[in-house]
Amino acid sequence: MFQLQKKGSSVQKEIIAGLTTFFTMSYIMVVNPIILSDAGVPFSLSFFATIIATVVGTLMMGLYANYPIAIAPAMGLNAYFAYSVVRAHQGLGYEEAFAAVFVAGLLFVLLSLTPLRTKLIEVIPSNLKSAITAGIGLFIAFIGLRMSGLITDHPSNLVALGNLHSPSSLLTLAGLAITLVCMALNLNGALFIGMLGTGIIAYFTGQLSFDNGVVSLPAIPDQLVIDNPVHAFQAVFDYGLYAVVFSFLLVTLFDTTGTVLGVARQAGLMKGDHLPRGGRALVADSVATLVGSLFGTSPTSAYIESSSGVAAGGRTGLTAVVVAILFVLSAFFSPLVSAVSGIAAITAPALIVVGSLMMSQVSSIKWDEIDEAFPAFIVILSMPLTSSIATGIALGFLIYPLMKIFRGKWKEVHWLVYLFAVLFFFQLVYMPH
Repeated sequence: MFQLQKKGSSVQKEIIAGLTTFFTMSYIMVVNPIILSDAGVPFSLSFFATIIATVVGTLMMGLYANYPIAIAPAMGLNAYFAYSVVRAHQGLGYEEAFAAVFVAGLLFVLLSLTPLRTKLIEVIPSNLKSAITAGIGLFIAFIGLRMSGLITDHPSNLVALGNLHSPSSLLTLAGLAITLVCMALNLNGALFIGMLGTGIIAYFTGQLSFDNGVVSLPAIPDQLVIDNPVHAFQAVFDYGLYAVVFSFLLVTLFDTTGTVLGVARQAGLMKGDHLPRGGRALVADSVATLVGSLFGTSPTSAYIESSSGVAAGGRTGLTAVVVAILFVLSAFFSPLVSAVSGIAAITAPALIVVGSLMMSQVSSIKWDEIDEAFPAFIVILSMPLTSSIATGIALGFLIYPLMKIFRGKWKEVHWLVYLFAVLFFFQLVYMPH
């Protein structure tokens, strides 16, 4: 079913990869409910919804698309939901806002069932695909550095070197050392070994504790947040949430597309510029967004942390199935997950190392051609600086066709690239993001 031998993998590798991906993204079970709570969403409701959306999307990605990619509520879109939608609209409650997520998810499902789904992946210029992978690499490395405290905010320079004497920084450096030594020795599961070693150090140094226990029963909601599709559409009309629906749809589409391309290229699963079963990957994400809105969470996306599982050897959908199973189990181990995911230094080394691995794609960019090089450069630069994969892709889509036009090569650009350049222009200029 998963074609392990054909992909050059094994059950052991896939399980280790699944464990690695799970631990690098498990923070979402805590962080997502915390962000959504600022929109008035009860923690227990969004915690359960986060797990449901993640399990549904990741299982579909593994069983239907056969990719080692996990899906969960997207960071950035949850903040947009809480602060730019609910709190920015007078009299709008989170139930009505989830109606916009539902409508966007439904449109995404319908779009994913059309030929446009795979055509979109194929028409993205190869240089931009390489830049997307490299940009994601820089982005997740930057996330790891900031989470750990190795990089901190600065009033004039935006960021600066953090306090290297802090417990978090020292723990991160120790974890990074363990991981790099394991990789230098070509040990299988080096990333997971690094996280395990870091967790052990954190426990014995008093940074990791299990004060709230380990096991608890999940709080299952009494009813769905969206129980009537007609009422959902009516809420969008009544509150004029058209721009919100469009933003959710466009950002989710390109966030997922960019991440899937980046991880697939890293895993060597691309066939030239073609991504086999690419449409199925988009279907998995769109269904997860739709299901998540019913239970009470913001739109989902393919997770860039999946690249850590790929770096650990994951090549098939079995990795995603392992991740989904672990999320199901974590519903009963919320105190344990909360304790581990609350220590950023445990997962930060994996993110930093994976970022360095993904940067290898810059060698495929045509740096001697300005109309290819500069759009790629903007994509790579803007992803970590704006903390948004979709924004990086948007700027690349805007600049690439413009450069081609002024170089007299406008015929080389597919008409869909021009169309999305216009859509991204309006989304960036006239809509909140």
